[in-house]
Amino acid sequence: MAVSERGPRERMVFSAAQLIRRDGVASTGMREVAEHAGAPRGSLQHYFPGGKEQLVNEAVSWAGRYAGNRVARFVASLPEPTPSGLFAAMVRQWTDEYETTGFAGGCPVAAATVDRAESSTSTREAASSAFTGWSGAVAGALEDMGVPADRSAALATLMISTLEGAILLSRAERDVRPLTTVARELGPLLDGAVGRGG
Repeated sequence: MAVSERGPRERMVFSAAQLIRRDGVASTGMREVAEHAGAPRGSLQHYFPGGKEQLVNEAVSWAGRYAGNRVARFVASLPEPTPSGLFAAMVRQWTDEYETTGFAGGCPVAAATVDRAESSTSTREAASSAFTGWSGAVAGALEDMGVPADRSAALATLMISTLEGAILLSRAERDVRPLTTVARELGPLLDGAVGRGG
C-alpha cells in the first residue's frame, strides 16, 4: 500500500516506524511523526490517546507484521525455495537498502527494544510479540521447505538473531560485509537441516 493511500492514522504509525528505525525511540518526537506523516498535529491525541507509548507500540507491531509478511514474498520470489535462499533474501533486503540509500536505518523493533525494554513493559511486550510473529513466519516457511518442526523454530531464532546482529555491525562499520558474511556462512547450515530431525 502506497503511503498516499493510507489514512492519517496509518501514515503516523508508518512514519513512527521509519523515524524509530533511523533515530530510536528517545529521539523520535510526536511533532516529527506528524510532520513526517503529513498529518495535523492535533490528530495525534485523537488517534493515540495513550500518547507516544501507544504510537511506539503500534509502530513496533506494524514493523513485526511487515517483517512476517515479507517472508512469504521472499519465498515466492525464489525459483527453488531453500532455507539458505530465504535467509539470503532476508539479508538482501538490507544490503540493497544500505548500498542504495546508506546506513541510516535499522530495524524499528530492535531500536524500540534497546530504547525501551527496561522502561516500558508494554513496549517490551510489543517488541517480543513482533519478534515472535516474525519468527513464526520464518519457522513456517522452513517447515514448508522440509525442515522438521522440531528444528524450524530454533533455526528461525538463529536466522533473525544473526540478521539483527549483522544489521547492527553493518551500520557501525558502514559496510555490508557483515551481512554478506552471515548469508554465506549460515546458508549451508540452514540447508543441512532439510529433512533432518533433532
